[in-house]
Amino acid sequence: MSKRQNAAWIWTQDWSSKDQQVARLVCFCKRIQINEPVEKASLKVTADSRYKLFINSKFVQVGPLKGNRQKWYYDQIDITKYLHLGSNTIAIQVLRYPAIHLAGNYSVTRTEMPGLYLNGYIQTVNNVMTIQTDETWKSFNDRQFEIVSEASDFAPMQIYEKRRGEPLLKYWLDADISCEGWHSVRVISNQQVPMILQPQNLYKRTVPFMERRLSHFSTVKKIVNSNQSSDSWRDLLVDDQPLTIGAHQHTIVEISAGSEQTGYLRLNFNHGAGTQVKIIQSEAYALSQTTVVNGLTIPIKKDREDEVHGHLEGFFDTYFVSGYGTTTHPEKYRPFWFRTFRFIRLEIVTNEQPVTISQFDYESTMYPLVVKSAVKTSDTSLSDIWQLSERTLSHCMHETYEDCPYYEQQQYLMDTRAQILYTYAIAADDRLARKAIDDFKCSQNKDGTFNASAPNYEENIIPTFAVYYIWMLYDHMMYFDDQQLLKDNLQTVENILAYFQHHQTQYGYLDNLGGLNGVSRYWSFIDWTEQWNSTTGVPTAVKSGPVTLESLLYLYGLQAAIKIVQHLGFNQLAEEYAKQALELKHAIRKYCLSNSGMIQDGPGLEQYSQHAQVFGVLTGVLTESEGKTNLLQTIKYRKKYAQCSVAMSFYLFAALKKVGLYAESNQYWDIWRRMLANNCTTSVEAEAGERSECHAWGALALYELPTTILGVAPASPGYRTMTIKPTPGYLTWASGHVQTPVGLVKVDWKLVNDHIELNYEIPEQIELEE
Repeated sequence: MSKRQNAAWIWTQDWSSKDQQVARLVCFCKRIQINEPVEKASLKVTADSRYKLFINSKFVQVGPLKGNRQKWYYDQIDITKYLHLGSNTIAIQVLRYPAIHLAGNYSVTRTEMPGLYLNGYIQTVNNVMTIQTDETWKSFNDRQFEIVSEASDFAPMQIYEKRRGEPLLKYWLDADISCEGWHSVRVISNQQVPMILQPQNLYKRTVPFMERRLSHFSTVKKIVNSNQSSDSWRDLLVDDQPLTIGAHQHTIVEISAGSEQTGYLRLNFNHGAGTQVKIIQSEAYALSQTTVVNGLTIPIKKDREDEVHGHLEGFFDTYFVSGYGTTTHPEKYRPFWFRTFRFIRLEIVTNEQPVTISQFDYESTMYPLVVKSAVKTSDTSLSDIWQLSERTLSHCMHETYEDCPYYEQQQYLMDTRAQILYTYAIAADDRLARKAIDDFKCSQNKDGTFNASAPNYEENIIPTFAVYYIWMLYDHMMYFDDQQLLKDNLQTVENILAYFQHHQTQYGYLDNLGGLNGVSRYWSFIDWTEQWNSTTGVPTAVKSGPVTLESLLYLYGLQAAIKIVQHLGFNQLAEEYAKQALELKHAIRKYCLSNSGMIQDGPGLEQYSQHAQVFGVLTGVLTESEGKTNLLQTIKYRKKYAQCSVAMSFYLFAALKKVGLYAESNQYWDIWRRMLANNCTTSVEAEAGERSECHAWGALALYELPTTILGVAPASPGYRTMTIKPTPGYLTWASGHVQTPVGLVKVDWKLVNDHIELNYEIPEQIELEE
């Protein structure tokens, strides 16, 4: 039984001012004796900054859930199945990021106070044992651990390691650990604990724990330099057959996981003191040529599987083997954070001793997404695109939505709005969406702008991204209709729109809201299209003045807000917004429409993009006839008009549908067909610069096939009524089932003499709108 009545925050006594300036890995342990069968055991755990919990050498859980400067989360963890009679060890690693911004993960909030907090109980047949952080714990500050920035120019993750095997951590996870040489902990007084970390102020985790499953690498791609055969390496990877590398060897081997993965790497070593292991994680084989996007030099890629003409490059960990591992008790290397990879390049340099690798595998991890929708069409290529999209979305979902798991792992507003809709369409799951909405709400600045990504430790503002937040609320309203959620966020919406209104010129359209990335305080990003690469994804019109798309997006946000406030019964506010929207629409038509009827990228400028026409259609600035004419122009003369890339295809497809041009989607699916032809397993970020191989805004098929091609969509808030209005486009038939918040919907249609023959099954309680 603990000596204290209440759990306290603790930290290692072995902590210096230098430790406070860098990322550190601190280990904690406590042995407990259990003398009778356990009926129930549960722990409440959190840490600043991240923790991994082990019980009796088993990896139990990782957390806490990513929070922000307003909310810090704790995890409630059922540990019953991990305990046994006799001696048990509770072991926790805490990765502490310093308060210095660039020395830590951008999306992980931290305070000035490092610490671990645990409070729980073990209920046995006749007793209840309190388990909590107090002075009885032991700690060890592993200074053999170092975080190495993944890049010199832009490194938002700070997760890669240089690490040496530490003898004092030998077998530290085992139940009979002695913790010899470890330090006593320091109990932090309540007066020293920041308010956000006070136990009474902690928030319970709002999304489920991540799924984890043991996985193996599939093939050996290339042996660059090794005395071991390809079969020997395969036996290690697939069957855990030990592989020994002799002394003074430099071994290089490249292996494949088969497809893009997110997972916790696991390596075991026997002997081999002084061996250096470099683990390079890569998404694709790349060519030697490079290009520049947003100021970053990135490699050009073709066939992602081509190890003959391509090479692997990427982020890496370096581990120095201590040599204490044996056959029965191997030395284990487990990088703290999950890694993203499709290919691994192992570079192993042995010293005086041979080294034996007895295990190299990984635990894949992601949000427990359950895909319940499925669609087949007359275009068989869409099935492959669906699989690519499903894999893309799932690997960009962890504790938050992520733009990409390899480069940033940040939750961006524009990306997330699309990802949420993809999730609704295939799973009707809004748990991660609710957290995203709250994360962004908590990031709002005094001027009404949002952080473009949240949670985020730094200011990162793209003003028009706040529009996608309003549409997140509208989308949630249509699928789930949680009116309290809408009311809780209404003031946030009003602040957004007030910001835009404040930036209206005397002519009615918006003045510049920002500019180029890294130059202006705010970034006016729209899309990664080839014509805008030199201006960091911003229309080149920004060099001359206002960007019309910022006014169009303001209008787009106003229109969503009108529908939300009308639904809540705030009719006067709806009328006010409707008046503002009408005036803005007239201003755009008066000042930003050329004599040819095309919307200009800037008022009075002879610069044009497909994007401006798309949002002209979606906002009703253009009539259906005008929109159809304009979009056809952008399709016919692609070099003349900046084209929507992967990021904006969601809105392009919606505009094509609205003006009766959905058959043109066939040629835009070529973007994904080219990915498949190049052996991509997930969606690239943009064809104009394929930095990321797994970017979730590219999972478009997950929405288009159920919602547009099958035509299953909510017609009123909360899916109280629905529509089934297939849009064939170039297709001749489609069939499938769609999971909605009110049940499963089955649809089957085919074209007969240009007429749709439609069959469907819907939940009994739902009314179908014609």
